[in-house]
Amino acid sequence: MKKITTEPFKLIGISIRTTNENNLAATDITDLWNRFIKENVLEAIPNKIDDTIYSVYTNYVSDHTEPYTAVLGCKVKNLSTIPEGMIGKSIEGGKYLKLTAKGNLMMGLIVNKWQEIWNLDLDRAFTTDFEIFGEKALDPTDAEIDFFIAVK
Repeated sequence: MKKITTEPFKLIGISIRTTNENNLAATDITDLWNRFIKENVLEAIPNKIDDTIYSVYTNYVSDHTEPYTAVLGCKVKNLSTIPEGMIGKSIEGGKYLKLTAKGNLMMGLIVNKWQEIWNLDLDRAFTTDFEIFGEKALDPTDAEIDFFIAVK
């Protein structure tokens, strides 16, 4: 775990409102990923900086036990053109804890890491948290994913 400061960035992608209650988010976010792939959202995002995919969690009602918005998208230069069916978000920079998970994405790597994060004694801000799926995530059986958790 490493403390870092991130710079603000803009993101365009697709989103869903979900909750961790009754493990609903695991299903909803899997469906969001399936839609992202099926609809070739990556190629439809305008003004992309690169093809790195961000999985963003924001608009928390209060904490991880209450509803929040999940967004899958890419960093963009600006939000001047947002395609129909997508959303644009400005992500504030700030203090984050960076954690990394390595392993098989198909074996619950992401969900397991979040379970671990939820059980840590962190002074979370519950503003915007995100995961980065870059080049190290291309092999789903041996992926490395960075998690950024907003802290106070």
